[in-house]
Amino acid sequence: MFFTMVIPLGIALVFTYGVVAALGWWRPVLKDDRPVSRWVWAVPAILLVAILVGIDYSALSEKGWLFVVVLLVATQFVGWGEEGMFRGIGVTVLRRHGLREGQVALWSSIIFGAVHLSNVFGHGGASAIPQAVVVSLAGYFFYLIRRVSGSNALNSVMHGLFDFALLSGAGILLDQAFHPGTLAPILAYPVIAILLLVKRRDVERSGHAGAAPAAVQS
Repeated sequence: MFFTMVIPLGIALVFTYGVVAALGWWRPVLKDDRPVSRWVWAVPAILLVAILVGIDYSALSEKGWLFVVVLLVATQFVGWGEEGMFRGIGVTVLRRHGLREGQVALWSSIIFGAVHLSNVFGHGGASAIPQAVVVSLAGYFFYLIRRVSGSNALNSVMHGLFDFALLSGAGILLDQAFHPGTLAPILAYPVIAILLLVKRRDVERSGHAGAAPAAVQS
């Protein structure tokens, strides 16, 4: 795992933040000065519960602490790398091109999902298409976490932990038994989606009424 995941993911991470450094975009990438309503903290809260329930602690205990550390590092590399690229660089580029915040939320999420369509040419096949839709939805969740927390750090950490939970529940033992908690991260998607649909007009703070709504509306 160290050579197949940690090293290539580490290289990708260095490249991403090397681009940030070259562009001199540290502040707009790492900080977000467009706050949303405080209730949006419900998004990371729900994801955190799903992560804690979704981790297969029994399977991880069989692999040992070194495996757990390496998997945690690898998934954090994924989280920080993808969030740095799509919620960091991507959001900054879209904002600098004058897009309204609703458009920034929409296109940064769609691009995030579209990148995962490359799985069509791998083992994913046609299943990569609905996966890309789900990934786009996750991208919107992480975008909101960035805005409500005021930085690109919390969404990066939670992205990595979410992947850690999913992998721990399905991909670390050859004959791994079904872990019921694995359903928690999956169920978190419709729960958050319904919440955001109901509260879609209340995402923005009342004091920022002039800003475009962050919720993606049809």
